Amino acid sequence: MDSSKPEVAGYILRIATEQWVDHVFEMAIYYTNMKRKWRPGQAVLFIHKTRTGDALLGYGVVDHVAESDTLSAEDRAECERGSWKRAIEFKFVKRFEKPLLVKQTLLKGSKRHGRFLQGLELNKEQLDQILDQAEKSPPTKSLNTCHSEMAKAERPHGLLHKMWHQES
Repeated sequence: MDSSKPEVAGYILRIATEQWVDHVFEMAIYYTNMKRKWRPGQAVLFIHKTRTGDALLGYGVVDHVAESDTLSAEDRAECERGSWKRAIEFKFVKRFEKPLLVKQTLLKGSKRHGRFLQGLELNKEQLDQILDQAEKSPPTKSLNTCHSEMAKAERPHGLLHKMWHQES
């Protein structure tokens, strides 16, 4: 491993539809085929295409990643419907009060745009700068801040590894 390359502190994940935006922020789960070195505690920034361009909607902190064959029947069925291979469960997710346009961040100079931002690695400095900028954006009435820890705690099935069910 190249020691000069900064450690990956987080990633960008793109949410394709408004329905899935709601799902991610309500359930604190993201289904994907993407292979990355997901680690508990890493941050994930969520982007979605808006009328004015790609925007950062919020972020989550990784709790656990499970392969589809280890999920509950309900979550495995969801993965099969979308042809996904794994699910990322977040300790919490937070929706920004106001989406932050990607073109207004340090990512504006990136050669990657749109769907090609999917899976982009971020170092700690980049992540901190983007989060700081998003948190300082003035609030709007159109979007509510969503702390999905409560939603996660209330969900009946959630994304629980089979072993977790067996241990309880």
